[in-house]
Amino acid sequence: MTTVLFVCVHNAGRSQMAAGFLRELAPGIQVLSAGSIPADQINPTAVDAMAEVGIDIASQAPKVLTTEAVQESDVVITMGCGDACPFFPGKRYEDWKLDDPAGQGIEPVRVIRDEIRGRVEELIASLQPRP
Repeated sequence: MTTVLFVCVHNAGRSQMAAGFLRELAPGIQVLSAGSIPADQINPTAVDAMAEVGIDIASQAPKVLTTEAVQESDVVITMGCGDACPFFPGKRYEDWKLDDPAGQGIEPVRVIRDEIRGRVEELIASLQPRP
Protein backbone atom coordinates (compact mmCIF):
# COMPACT_ATOMS: atom_id res chain seq x y z
CA MET A 1 0.00 0.00 0.00
CA THR A 2 1.29 3.44 -0.92
CA THR A 3 1.74 5.87 1.98
CA VAL A 4 1.48 9.64 1.44
CA LEU A 5 2.60 12.18 4.06
CA PHE A 6 1.33 15.78 3.90
CA VAL A 7 3.44 18.31 5.81
CA CYS A 8 2.82 21.99 6.53
CA VAL A 9 4.04 24.22 9.34
CA HIS A 10 1.11 23.93 11.78
CA ASN A 11 -0.67 20.79 10.48
CA ALA A 12 -3.89 22.72 11.04
CA GLY A 13 -5.08 23.71 7.56
CA ARG A 14 -3.48 22.81 4.23
CA SER A 15 -2.06 19.41 5.18
CA GLN A 16 -5.26 18.45 7.03
CA MET A 17 -7.44 19.40 4.04
CA ALA A 18 -5.17 17.47 1.66
CA ALA A 19 -5.22 14.43 3.94
CA GLY A 20 -9.01 14.62 4.18
CA PHE A 21 -9.39 14.69 0.40
CA LEU A 22 -6.94 11.82 -0.13
CA ARG A 23 -8.66 9.63 2.50
CA GLU A 24 -12.03 10.32 0.85
CA LEU A 25 -10.97 10.00 -2.82
CA ALA A 26 -8.47 7.11 -2.57
CA PRO A 27 -9.28 4.81 0.36
CA GLY A 28 -6.57 2.36 -0.76
CA ILE A 29 -3.79 4.84 0.06
CA GLN A 30 -2.46 5.24 3.60
CA VAL A 31 -2.56 8.92 4.58
CA LEU A 32 -0.41 10.70 7.17
CA SER A 33 -0.12 14.40 8.00
CA ALA A 34 2.16 16.36 10.28
CA GLY A 35 3.57 19.79 10.99
CA SER A 36 7.03 21.15 11.72
CA ILE A 37 5.51 23.35 14.48
CA PRO A 38 2.04 21.85 15.16
CA ALA A 39 -0.79 24.12 16.27
CA ASP A 40 -3.00 23.43 19.28
CA GLN A 41 -6.02 22.62 17.10
CA ILE A 42 -7.25 22.28 13.53
CA ASN A 43 -8.13 25.58 11.84
CA PRO A 44 -11.93 25.87 12.36
CA THR A 45 -12.35 27.64 9.02
CA ALA A 46 -10.63 24.71 7.27
CA VAL A 47 -13.00 22.34 9.10
CA ASP A 48 -15.99 24.40 7.89
CA ALA A 49 -14.70 24.57 4.31
CA MET A 50 -14.20 20.80 4.17
CA ALA A 51 -17.63 20.17 5.74
CA GLU A 52 -19.13 22.13 2.83
CA VAL A 53 -17.88 19.40 0.47
CA GLY A 54 -18.92 16.56 2.76
CA ILE A 55 -15.55 15.75 4.35
CA ASP A 56 -15.22 15.80 8.14
CA ILE A 57 -11.75 16.68 9.44
CA ALA A 58 -13.01 17.99 12.81
CA SER A 59 -11.78 14.91 14.70
CA GLN A 60 -8.20 15.30 13.44
CA ALA A 61 -5.47 16.80 15.63
CA PRO A 62 -2.20 18.49 14.61
CA LYS A 63 0.73 16.10 14.89
CA VAL A 64 4.45 16.78 15.07
CA LEU A 65 6.58 15.81 12.08
CA THR A 66 8.83 12.87 12.90
CA THR A 67 11.67 11.26 11.01
CA GLU A 68 9.74 7.96 11.29
CA ALA A 69 6.71 9.40 9.47
CA VAL A 70 8.93 10.44 6.57
CA GLN A 71 10.75 7.09 6.55
CA GLU A 72 7.50 5.09 6.30
CA SER A 73 6.09 7.28 3.51
CA ASP A 74 6.47 6.69 -0.22
CA VAL A 75 5.41 10.23 -1.16
CA VAL A 76 6.07 13.36 0.92
CA ILE A 77 4.11 16.50 0.02
CA THR A 78 5.34 19.68 1.71
CA MET A 79 3.38 22.93 1.88
CA GLY A 80 5.42 25.84 3.07
CA CYS A 81 7.54 24.09 5.71
CA GLY A 82 10.82 24.75 3.92
CA ASP A 83 13.78 22.71 5.06
CA ALA A 84 12.09 21.36 8.21
CA CYS A 85 11.24 18.11 6.44
CA PRO A 86 13.91 15.39 6.64
CA PHE A 87 15.08 14.09 3.28
CA PHE A 88 15.58 10.41 2.52
CA PRO A 89 16.79 9.15 -0.87
CA GLY A 90 14.28 7.07 -2.82
CA LYS A 91 11.22 8.98 -1.65
CA ARG A 92 9.08 11.05 -3.96
CA TYR A 93 8.98 14.67 -2.77
CA GLU A 94 6.71 17.45 -4.00
CA ASP A 95 6.41 20.99 -2.68
CA TRP A 96 2.97 22.50 -3.20
CA LYS A 97 2.96 26.31 -3.15
CA LEU A 98 -0.35 27.16 -1.47
CA ASP A 99 -1.59 30.13 0.52
CA ASP A 100 -1.83 29.53 4.26
CA PRO A 101 -5.47 29.52 5.39
CA ALA A 102 -4.50 30.63 8.92
CA GLY A 103 -6.41 33.75 9.92
CA GLN A 104 -8.34 33.93 6.65
CA GLY A 105 -12.11 34.00 6.18
CA ILE A 106 -14.15 31.27 4.54
CA GLU A 107 -13.99 32.71 0.98
CA PRO A 108 -10.18 32.53 0.58
CA VAL A 109 -10.11 29.18 2.40
CA ARG A 110 -12.61 27.79 -0.14
CA VAL A 111 -10.21 28.80 -2.94
CA ILE A 112 -7.30 27.07 -1.16
CA ARG A 113 -9.50 24.00 -0.51
CA ASP A 114 -10.46 23.73 -4.17
CA GLU A 115 -6.85 24.07 -5.29
CA ILE A 116 -5.83 21.34 -2.84
CA ARG A 117 -8.58 19.06 -4.17
CA GLY A 118 -7.27 19.49 -7.73
CA ARG A 119 -3.72 18.72 -6.66
CA VAL A 120 -4.84 15.65 -4.70
CA GLU A 121 -6.74 14.39 -7.75
CA GLU A 122 -3.58 14.85 -9.87
CA LEU A 123 -1.56 13.03 -7.20
CA ILE A 124 -4.00 10.09 -7.20
CA ALA A 125 -3.81 9.88 -11.01
CA SER A 126 0.01 9.86 -10.84
CA LEU A 127 -0.06 6.98 -8.33
CA GLN A 128 -2.33 4.75 -10.43
CA PRO A 129 -0.51 1.98 -12.29
CA ARG A 130 -0.24 2.67 -15.99
CA PRO A 131 -1.87 0.04 -18.27
